[in-house]
Amino acid sequence: MGVDEIDVVVEHADVLQIGARNTQNYNLLRAVGQQKTKPVLLKRGMMSTMEELLMSAEYILAQGCSKVMLCERGIRTFERYTRNTFDINAIPVLKSRTHLPIIADPSHATGHWNFVESASMAAIAAGADGLMIEVHPQPEKAVSDGAQSLKPKRFSDLVSRARRVAEAVGRRV
Repeated sequence: MGVDEIDVVVEHADVLQIGARNTQNYNLLRAVGQQKTKPVLLKRGMMSTMEELLMSAEYILAQGCSKVMLCERGIRTFERYTRNTFDINAIPVLKSRTHLPIIADPSHATGHWNFVESASMAAIAAGADGLMIEVHPQPEKAVSDGAQSLKPKRFSDLVSRARRVAEAVGRRV
């Protein structure tokens, strides 16, 4: 979350993640862009437009880091039955406007494990290049995000179904 933490994260992580609350932290975006070894997952801000997400990605790209992925994780609306509103139409729109991979995060979008699978299937059909799904062996004991976490068996079943949906729309998992 801070510019001073980047070197430590680069040393230990495979991917640098810019969370939704830091999507417009321009100092952080520029600093992350200056490291050119690790890919960056840029999550869409809770109230960010697609254009704002693309412009945030430009801050990273302009510094020389070419390995940027965009993540649709839902936006804040008036709806209260889910954690966020999964902006499924953002996936094909973003794909039409950028060469960057689009990752969908149905766990954060829905906030409830029992909606993650259907949102995942919709994201695959909409063209997402990947899914980010919370998995925990004991979600009820998770320090955070337990309500949206799948148990390993349910995740395995989701992957099997995801393959079938991908094949149905001419894609592969």
